[in-house]
Amino acid sequence: MSFHPEEDTFSSRVDWRLWGQVFRHALPHRRFVIPLAFTSVLIAGVDSSFALVTRAAVDAVAAQGAQASLVGHALVYGGLTVGLAVGVWLFILLAGSVANHVSHDIRRDGFARLQELEFAFFDTRSTGWLVSRLTSDCDKLARIISWGFLDCLWAICLVLMIAFQLLRLDWRLGLVVLAVVPPLLLVSARFQKSMLLSARETRKFNSMITAAFTEALGGMRTTKTLARERESLGEFTGLSGRMFDASLRNAKQSALYVPIVLTLGSVAGGLALWAGGARLLEGHMTIGTLVAFLFYTGQFFYPVNAIANTLVQMQGAQAAGERVLGLLATDPRIKDSPAVREKLARHAAAASVAADRAPDGHEHRIRTIEFRDVGFSYDTGRKVLENFNLTVRAGQTVALVGPSGGGKTTIVSLVSRFYEPTSGAVLINGVDERERSLGWLQSQLGIVLQQPHLFRGPVRENIRYGRLTATDAEVEAAARLVNAHEFISALEKGYDTDVGEGGNRLSTGQKQLVSFARALLADPQIFIMDEATSSIDTETEQLIQAALRTVFRGRISFVIAHRLSTIRSADVIVVITKGRIEEAGTHEELMRRRGHYHALYTGQFRHEQEERLLHEVGDTTAAR
Repeated sequence: MSFHPEEDTFSSRVDWRLWGQVFRHALPHRRFVIPLAFTSVLIAGVDSSFALVTRAAVDAVAAQGAQASLVGHALVYGGLTVGLAVGVWLFILLAGSVANHVSHDIRRDGFARLQELEFAFFDTRSTGWLVSRLTSDCDKLARIISWGFLDCLWAICLVLMIAFQLLRLDWRLGLVVLAVVPPLLLVSARFQKSMLLSARETRKFNSMITAAFTEALGGMRTTKTLARERESLGEFTGLSGRMFDASLRNAKQSALYVPIVLTLGSVAGGLALWAGGARLLEGHMTIGTLVAFLFYTGQFFYPVNAIANTLVQMQGAQAAGERVLGLLATDPRIKDSPAVREKLARHAAAASVAADRAPDGHEHRIRTIEFRDVGFSYDTGRKVLENFNLTVRAGQTVALVGPSGGGKTTIVSLVSRFYEPTSGAVLINGVDERERSLGWLQSQLGIVLQQPHLFRGPVRENIRYGRLTATDAEVEAAARLVNAHEFISALEKGYDTDVGEGGNRLSTGQKQLVSFARALLADPQIFIMDEATSSIDTETEQLIQAALRTVFRGRISFVIAHRLSTIRSADVIVVITKGRIEEAGTHEELMRRRGHYHALYTGQFRHEQEERLLHEVGDTTAAR
C-alpha cells in the first residue's frame, strides 16, 4: 500500500536561525563543548605553526649550509607533533561525548513530546515516519552538532591564521593566493540550493521507506495469507528506487562540487609558485618564505574544503533538523489551560491538601458526566456528532450500539479527552472537562479495547502497568477478580511467563483477561470497553461477563458492544445513528418499543441460533 506522509513546507535556503536552535541543544553540556572549542583553536594554532618551523629551518640551511644546527627546529617540530596528537585525542573524546549526550537529549525530548500529543496528531502520521525522526534524524543532528562544530571551528581558525601569516610574510603574494576565495564562495552558493533540495528529498523517501518497512513487518501474516509477497516487494522496490535516484543525484552534486574546490586550490598553489618564484629571483623573498608560502597554500584549502564539506552535511542534515525541531515545537492541541496549570502549581506547593480534592482544586469523586449539545468533526471536515446530549451518573453502565461510523468510539474518546468537542461541552460534575486537569482525568480511566496491547515481559508486569506501585499480592488479587488467575497459574512460569511481543504468546481471550486485570488494578472511576468481547470465544466471554459485574461496580462505565447479548444488563442502552441518539432505555424498554434496537437484537439472536444449530448438526454428523 502506498504511504504519503504529511511533509512540512520548507524554504529553499539554509536556515541559519534553525541551526542556531539546533546548536542550543549542546549548551547544557558546556563542560564538553567549551573544552572542545579550546581544543579546536589549539589544534588550528599547532597546524599553522609547522610552516613557520619549516621556514626557519630552510632559511638556516640556506644561510649556513652544512654548518646549520637543526636540533632546536627538530625539538620544536617534535613538540608540535606531540601537541597535535594530544589535541586530536582530546577532540575525539570530547566530540564523541557531545554527540552522545545531544542524541540522548533530543530522543528523550522527542519521546516526551510524543507522550503529550493528542490522538489527532497520530491519525495522520505512521509509526515508521515518527520512528525515523527519533532515530536516523537524531543521529544526523548529533553528528553535525559535535563533529560539524569541531570541523567548522578548527577550519575557520586555521583559515584565519593562515591568511594572517600569508599577509604577514608577504602581503602582495598573500593577496594573489587569497584571490581564489571569491570564486570559491560563488561556487558554494551555486551548489547550495540544489544540494539542499536533493538532500531533503532523500530524507523524505527515507522516512517513507521506514514507514513502509514497519507496516510491512506488522502485516506480514496478512501478506502471506493473501500471497501478496511479490506485489509488496514491487511496491517497496519502487519506493526504494525513488530514494536511490534522489541519493544518487545528491552524490553527483557532491562529486562535482568537491573537485571544483580542489581545482581552485591547485590554481592557488600555481599562482604562489609563479609569483613567489619571481619575487625570490628579485631578492624580495627568502627561499624559506617561499617554501612556507607553498606549504600554506597547500594547507589553506584543506580547512576550506572541510568548511565546504560541513556545509554540504548541514544542507543534508537541515531536513532532519527541520523534522526533529518541528516535532519538538509541535504544541499539543489538547492540554491544560493556564488557569488549570496555576491551580496545579498551587496544589503542588500546598503543605496539606483535602483528600476529596483533585490536584486542580475540584472534587475528586466523579459523580456525573454530561454531554451538552456536543458536536464533533475531524480535521477532514467529516461531521461525526451533532447536538449530542447524554447524562451518566456514578454506578451507571451505558451501552452504545449502532452502525459503524455512527460516533460510538468518538463519544468515549471525548469522555477520555483524547479529542475535544468542536461545539458544546463535556461536563464533569457540571464543570467543563477543559477546566479540569488533563493528567488527573486520564488517570481516572480504565480502557479495554477489542485488540488489547500487551508489552513484552512477564504477565505480572503487564498487569502492574495499571498501577506501577502495586504489590505482587495486589496484582494477583486483581487477576482473581476478573477470573484471570486460573489460566495465568497454568502457564509455564505462572505470573512470570513472558507474553511475547504484543502478547502474541497468549490467546485473544487471555490477553483480554490480562487487560481487564490491568484496568481494574488502576482503580479507575471511568471504565470503557470498546468492542472488547467481539473477537473471543463464548467460554472466555462468560468469564469476562462475570468479571464485569466486579469491574462496573460503583463506576461510570461505557460499553461499545458488537454482541448485543452482552449488554442486556446495562442501565441505559443508547442507539447511535449518524451522530444522534435514535433511542435510549433499558433492554426491556427498547424491546417493547420494537424499534431499531429490537430489529438489531432479534436479527443477531436469530443469526446466533442458526449458527448454533449448524454446529449441533455438524457435531452429530461427525459422531456418526
